[in-house]
Amino acid sequence: MDEDAAAEPVKVAADGGRQQQAFDDPRIPWTGKPGRADILCWAGIMLSGIFYWVILPFRASLVGTHPVFLVLLNGSTEGIVAAAAFARIGHGTLIVVLLAALVGIMKFDPLFWWAGRLWGERVIALFGGRRNRGAKYMAHVQRWGRKFTWPAVVASNFLPIPSAIIYVIVGWAGMRLVTFLILDAIGVLLWAGMLAGLGYALGHHAVVVAQTISHYGLWISIGLIVVIVFFQVRSQRHMMRTASEARAAQQAGVAQQAGAGVPAEANVPAAEGQQLDLRTTRRQGTVRVPRAGSPAIAASSSPAATRPTSSRCMSMLVSEG
Repeated sequence: MDEDAAAEPVKVAADGGRQQQAFDDPRIPWTGKPGRADILCWAGIMLSGIFYWVILPFRASLVGTHPVFLVLLNGSTEGIVAAAAFARIGHGTLIVVLLAALVGIMKFDPLFWWAGRLWGERVIALFGGRRNRGAKYMAHVQRWGRKFTWPAVVASNFLPIPSAIIYVIVGWAGMRLVTFLILDAIGVLLWAGMLAGLGYALGHHAVVVAQTISHYGLWISIGLIVVIVFFQVRSQRHMMRTASEARAAQQAGVAQQAGAGVPAEANVPAAEGQQLDLRTTRRQGTVRVPRAGSPAIAASSSPAATRPTSSRCMSMLVSEG
């Protein structure tokens, strides 16, 4: 009964560890069981990625035929340049191009701001990748505050890093949603205005290039998909390897804790000169053997101890009786 009672807490702890392990995956930004807000935000981010994957095969074909619609879908650089070039030759206006760019670029940005508010440093580390770029920007936020976060949001489209990292950092830093949307809109208009000015200046030449790209759009799309799939698979393998190493380390820690919880009497060495205890417990049907290195093991390994004697056999029978 005592051993069963002692084993039960260990079993419960192990089950709790498995349940915690199921919700503590390094590929997800939360710890523990997710709430409704966690599921909604993460589902929105996943759907945004799927959305861009779905429209990827159509980008090359739309850039020379319907560039404004392409800008409205994903706010692509080539779409803004092409739409402004078409506006130069009389197909559309720059105001429509800028408004389409405002919607196309900003439509998923609040999701990443929300992710920063919900999950903080964990999602920053997740989006930071192998280089852990988010940690460097977090240090800048802690040092400079608004002097860093406000210009970072405005310049996020010009920086050579994913804008999502900036958005989750400012969400973690506590920037209000209205402030974030205003700063993000200013940055998008500056970025789209620069691209639109380039396309308007190129005019007919940019239109010819866009139409040529659309003509070979199928092959360009296939090439883009192959390259993206390659890098995504490699990144996924790295994440799986990291997760398996973390899981193995966690299991080793649980096993070590379970080993430390073994009753102390199992580790008590036999007394000096004590013979090998082969008493069989009738209730449990187990044989208790002293720990390796004890005097009883040393005595039993000697030639004299291996030869049965009548006194030893008698003592064994008495002890079993």
